[in-house]
Amino acid sequence: MNKFIYILILSVFFGACTSNTIIKKPKNLIAKEQMVDLLTDIFIAEGGDNIKNINLQRNANYFPFVFEKYQIDTIRFRESNYYYTSRIDDYDEILEKIDARLKELKQQYDVEIKLTDSLERVKKDSLRDLKKTTNAKFKKTDSLKNIKKKLDIFQKNRNGNKALSLRSRYGR
Repeated sequence: MNKFIYILILSVFFGACTSNTIIKKPKNLIAKEQMVDLLTDIFIAEGGDNIKNINLQRNANYFPFVFEKYQIDTIRFRESNYYYTSRIDDYDEILEKIDARLKELKQQYDVEIKLTDSLERVKKDSLRDLKKTTNAKFKKTDSLKNIKKKLDIFQKNRNGNKALSLRSRYGR
């Protein structure tokens, strides 16, 4: 008899723990595709909390901008999110689409970063090459100035030597 009561209590306990609650569909339910777009932007906004924005501010709250973009208030979002989370299969499908979309956006961003980095590298290399060529031109100019100075000194010495040789010849 004790075993029977024990089994009855356990079965009632486990039966009460399982949730067979089916939430009614809200009147203003957000469509699945729009929910995917909305949650994607929410995940991006959530990830942007620790990144400095244009005004060099951190921990900016971007969620109101997301809700404004989709013209949805937070109550409607909460009701729709609660409805979809009660339906695990639907919510899992939504999350898979979000994951795929975020991976695609990351790939696009990585390509953009590589392109920007390579352009910056080319710009730095071209500036370095330009600097080398201008330095080489200045060195050539300096060496030409040195040659001109030496040539002037040589010509002065030569002219001076001519004057000396003329003086010695004509006795002046």
